[in-house]
Amino acid sequence: MRVLAIEDDPDVGAHLVSGLGEAGFIVDLVSDGDEAWFRGDTEDYAAVILDLGLPRLDGLSVLRRWRSAGRTFPVLILSARGDWDEKAEGIDAGADDYMAKPFVMRELVSRLRGLLRRIAGHVSATITVGRLSLDTSRMTAAIDGRTIRLSPLEYRFLDLLTHQPGRVAAPQQIAEHLYGTADAGDTNAIEALVTRLRRKIGPDIVETRRGLGYALVEDAA
Repeated sequence: MRVLAIEDDPDVGAHLVSGLGEAGFIVDLVSDGDEAWFRGDTEDYAAVILDLGLPRLDGLSVLRRWRSAGRTFPVLILSARGDWDEKAEGIDAGADDYMAKPFVMRELVSRLRGLLRRIAGHVSATITVGRLSLDTSRMTAAIDGRTIRLSPLEYRFLDLLTHQPGRVAAPQQIAEHLYGTADAGDTNAIEALVTRLRRKIGPDIVETRRGLGYALVEDAA
């Protein structure tokens, strides 16, 4: 899934890109509040990690603008401001979670995955849709209990679909979450990916909605 990380410290930013990338996320990194607000207001992100002490526009102002504009993606504040008053102010401004720096990457990844699951209506790290089960903590998949070996792209594709069961993922949305870009040239790559994936999981798990995109079959036989 594609996430937006907003951090003005270059070392922390690099750590976020590396750690979240290893956990299967596509990460866009920005370092100032103005660009953060614009990117979050105009692009499709599964979640946002937001620092508060930003140049040009502070993090709380960015968050309040997003929420006022109706942007509902989950926001995890990651800040050196760790006292209770700061945390309460962040949550009241519309944040879904709050972590203080310094932080442990494993905890950040777990909290981020938890936010994404709850937004999708799931409470367990293992998400089951029809015959497909996806273990988001181990980044593995199974069909009827049988573990399937997946490439990172195949896993990210199924991860996106399991977090929006019953809905169609359009090619543009899929490209953004797989490659970090909505380039129309990625359409053929997505079709090839789905073809390879069906050889592993069977033809009746991922449905092609002609002219619309792809969806998981919730009652595959």
